[in-house]
Amino acid sequence: MALAAAPSTSTKLYFPLALLACFILLTQASSHGFTADLIHRDSPLSPLYNSSMSHLDRLHNAFRRSVTRVHHFIKPTMISLSSSSAAPNIQSNIIPSAGEYLMNVSIGTPPVEVLGIADTGSDLIWTQCKPCKRCFNQNPPLFDPKKSSTYHSIPCQSSSCTYLEEAACGTLINGDHDTCEYSYRYGDRSFTRGTLALETLTVGSTSGRPTSLPKVVFGCGHENGGTFDESGSGLIGLGGGPLSLISQLTKSTNGGKFSYCLVPTANTAASKISFGSAGVVSGRGAVSTPLVAKNPDTFYYLTLEAISVGEKRLAYKTKSPDCEEAAVAANEGNIIIDSGTTLTLLPPGFHDDLVSALETAINAERVSDPRGILSLCFKSKSDDIGVPVITAHFSGGADVKLQALNTFARMDDDMICFTMIPSSDVAIFGNLAQMNFLVGYDLEERSVSFKPTDCTKH
Repeated sequence: MALAAAPSTSTKLYFPLALLACFILLTQASSHGFTADLIHRDSPLSPLYNSSMSHLDRLHNAFRRSVTRVHHFIKPTMISLSSSSAAPNIQSNIIPSAGEYLMNVSIGTPPVEVLGIADTGSDLIWTQCKPCKRCFNQNPPLFDPKKSSTYHSIPCQSSSCTYLEEAACGTLINGDHDTCEYSYRYGDRSFTRGTLALETLTVGSTSGRPTSLPKVVFGCGHENGGTFDESGSGLIGLGGGPLSLISQLTKSTNGGKFSYCLVPTANTAASKISFGSAGVVSGRGAVSTPLVAKNPDTFYYLTLEAISVGEKRLAYKTKSPDCEEAAVAANEGNIIIDSGTTLTLLPPGFHDDLVSALETAINAERVSDPRGILSLCFKSKSDDIGVPVITAHFSGGADVKLQALNTFARMDDDMICFTMIPSSDVAIFGNLAQMNFLVGYDLEERSVSFKPTDCTKH
């Protein structure tokens, strides 16, 4: 079985489910939807690509970002700055960016290309805008709303403004007390502040056949900072909340369905993301599990009942309120599925059970990860260390059989490590575990489906 390796490459348009970070290239558009390629942030085609780094360096950095991203899920906030009150098929290519994906779209009329992080762990779509009172450095030009004929600020009485945790009016930029101004903070302390507005979003390149999405609610950010890269311009929210791109498309075109297929990180083929009827995952081998409604509604919660190592089934467990280990398979929504987190994070006691079972099943010398990120590593120059099939048992009978590339990665020339780590804060089913699966979300039926797929051929 092949192991996970360094992130891969693809094309020109960019889109991050951070599953990683990605880019999108529009390759097909019609009355039935559009197609785009997503590019891994560490691909040579990515503006974030650093040729001086080795593939192992990139993988180590991706794992470190997974650990940092935990804070994104612990305390996300979305607040207002002010103190007063027949679905078409849409398909894009996805490229993982080691914990975040990048999406290249155009905004406004005439269209201005912007590159943003595509994130299933947040909702708001936003880009840096002129005038910029406080912004991070970016290579692409800033969007100037005054030069767009389709830009319209949203009044504070609008229903879109009420989706913010505190809906109110403000005077951050233009002194208009009737304009909805937002402040959106992320768990890693990154932030954006600006004006909530309507604008035309175009997916695709001007040389191709772009698909225009009119009247998309987005944030025109005038104060932005944090862990953003100068190659990007903002963020594309793909979460489950009302302001995300997914939810806005649900109301108009895609019927609440989208799916993605992530290629293994060592492959140069593009991943894809699809919307509408093209996003339906069905047929032989497909299994489905319920999406669980929880707060915040941004995140996609599933119920993980157990994980099997070969034939040995280990019940999911975490600490109960009295601090004793207890099985919690009946607790719905105990894990978040996220495309922007590379590693899979599990409760410490449950993770320990997995490590013990794997150590017994694998006939190789155990060693320590010198970087201290991964807890189970084996000394081996061969990729074949006899990794057993690991099956994630989700509620509803959805048994997802993970191969070696989903669960182990080469971290050094003579070391292979388990890519699931313990976390007391939050459980996350990360993007390495999702590679070579067609993963479909149906927000109307409230389900997530998995289908084993060679994503290089999807």
